[in-house]
Amino acid sequence: MRNANTPVAVEGFPFIIAGAILTAVLYLCHLQLLALLAMAVTLFIIFFFRNPRRVTPADEKSVVAPADGVIIYLGNAREDHLGEEMTKISIFMSVFNVHINRVPVTSRVLDYFYIPGKFLDVRDERATFENEQSGLVLETAQGMKLVVVQVAGLIARRIVCYAGKGDSLVRGKRYGLIRFGSRLDVYLPREIEVKVRMGEKTVAGETVLGVLP
Repeated sequence: MRNANTPVAVEGFPFIIAGAILTAVLYLCHLQLLALLAMAVTLFIIFFFRNPRRVTPADEKSVVAPADGVIIYLGNAREDHLGEEMTKISIFMSVFNVHINRVPVTSRVLDYFYIPGKFLDVRDERATFENEQSGLVLETAQGMKLVVVQVAGLIARRIVCYAGKGDSLVRGKRYGLIRFGSRLDVYLPREIEVKVRMGEKTVAGETVLGVLP
């Protein structure tokens, strides 16, 4: 997977380079205030695309959070791709969160889907059905299925997913990102013991969402 050893996600490089060039041009044109503003924006872009290392819990039964953020939904929901009632956990990512997404559980990708759509605020309940989204249907070695969905938001306009159908994924490893804020939905089988609560902050690859039976 990409971004395994880079301190900044490679998807951010074009934005960072453009910001640096703009800063240099403004400075050479003696537009110091504008150059300072451009430099501040460039530094924020570097901050946004930061790619820190994470320590994933050793317990293989632990389902880890796929994103940094805060839990804005925790409850029952029907997952259409599996056609089942599942436990849904939605994690909202602000522009200040790390936006690298990580694999929740060691698994194989049974299916990949992409749905074009709108860019409503992801805290709006309509976003689940109307927004652009990209998802993976995962299956563990024990045959348990779960779904993780990247949902684009009001500011986010670019979903990146490195994984595809048939890929084998390792829990806690990077599998994608969403540029400039949005939401991650995780659909867990009802028999999984949930370990988080509404409003709790999550750290991708480290926070345990639940435990496999």
